[in-house]
Amino acid sequence: MARLSRRGFLQGTGTTLIALSTTSPLAVARRRGPNDEIRIACVGIRGRGSNHIDGLRALDGVRVVALVDVDEEVLAKAKKKFTDRDEKVDTYVDLRRALDREDIDAIAVASPNHWHALQAIWACQAGKDVYLEKPVSHNIWEGGQIVKAARKYGRIVQTGTQSRSSHGIAEGIDWIQAGNLGKIELSRGLCYKPRKSIGKVKAAQKVPDHINYDLWTGPAPLNPLMRRSLHYDWHWVFDTGNGDVGNQGIHQMDMARWALGETSLPRRTLSVGGRLGYDDDGNTPNTQMVYHEFESAPLIFEVRGLPQNKQAQADNWGGRMDNFMGARIGVIVHCEGGYLRIPNYSMAIAVDKEGKEIRRFEGATNHYANFIDAVRSREVEDLHADIREGHLSSAMCHMGNVSHLLGEGRTREQVAAAMTERPAAAETYERFCAHLDANEVDFARSGLRLGPWIEMDPETERFVNDEAANRLATREYREGFVVPSEV
Repeated sequence: MARLSRRGFLQGTGTTLIALSTTSPLAVARRRGPNDEIRIACVGIRGRGSNHIDGLRALDGVRVVALVDVDEEVLAKAKKKFTDRDEKVDTYVDLRRALDREDIDAIAVASPNHWHALQAIWACQAGKDVYLEKPVSHNIWEGGQIVKAARKYGRIVQTGTQSRSSHGIAEGIDWIQAGNLGKIELSRGLCYKPRKSIGKVKAAQKVPDHINYDLWTGPAPLNPLMRRSLHYDWHWVFDTGNGDVGNQGIHQMDMARWALGETSLPRRTLSVGGRLGYDDDGNTPNTQMVYHEFESAPLIFEVRGLPQNKQAQADNWGGRMDNFMGARIGVIVHCEGGYLRIPNYSMAIAVDKEGKEIRRFEGATNHYANFIDAVRSREVEDLHADIREGHLSSAMCHMGNVSHLLGEGRTREQVAAAMTERPAAAETYERFCAHLDANEVDFARSGLRLGPWIEMDPETERFVNDEAANRLATREYREGFVVPSEV
């Protein structure tokens, strides 16, 4: 690895940072005028990161000046796009080299989940603002540390939940919160998205020489690669990803919580699910229901990675997924007088008890532009998705996975018995089973897990009298890649 700066060394080992205080010139933010150029480094530029580059480059007064990725082939390909346009851009394998530059104002992070917290905290300590992809953290504790770092160093940190920049969704939520459909009874997030098997390898796979695997792994355990693809399929391994509840689902979890108006973590959470229908190298659930208990109303989240039925699998899936009340990847807010359907990132539709559409709310603004506006104003309140909002919604995904990981195998009937006291949970589980039946999943051999109820103290963001759950709320970090306890 390249030479570490003193700042990089201190931050990488998690040692209390003394060199940068809140009065350091790097940490003192200046208000930027509308004509000041905002210079950005994009971090993790394969896939979603390429969208960051294009979206930020398109904004007036914004310049992407650096690209960071552990894959040198990805870096070279992305740099060529800049040079073909006669634009200058620098490339780095190690983010810490870019953070040493005082002429970089902000970073946009689209690296794998297990890197999000440490990269965001390093950037805050280095006096940079951050656009941080969802989920903002790999575990509950990390998210809180990012919030602390953002506040301590006066940084602007935007979560990449772009639905927060939809005035259509905001208006729809305001409308039902005003009581136009009566009391909100339940908020439901849906992630019905096809996820095929990632296959199963018999031995460790070779990582290509152009990828720095030590840096790719970062805070996670440095284990041999035991899946066919290094890229993307990391989502389905708990060491680096969070399953679909924390991948696609974080968007819908965020909107479902937003609809309830809840501004802290739920008191109790339970998960039912498993990796069902195939045996592969993933270990996160592809079928899951998570029940969050709030005082206002419950929030239920559903993940389905299998298609409509076994025939759809035989037909190469073909995008044939289940649909619930007009949504596949969306939110349904159940109210006394009807429901609000949020089917995408920019629309909300109010429906009465008879199923008739009452009102439609549409429209969205540019989420990247909102970030840049806040970078200029230095006002956290200008952000549509401040890091605190991203932390809460990400943590709710993690809470579901904590219950899952603490769970044990149960029969179909045993799980059903556990749902009887909560009608919404019982109804959801009944559909859950019907979905698995349609895919001919053998419940006796499926690996279905019923997690325990885990109780959270929303003030401390720690589980109550549950050390096993609290251990899963954080992780052991590798030397050199420690998320610091004192940011």
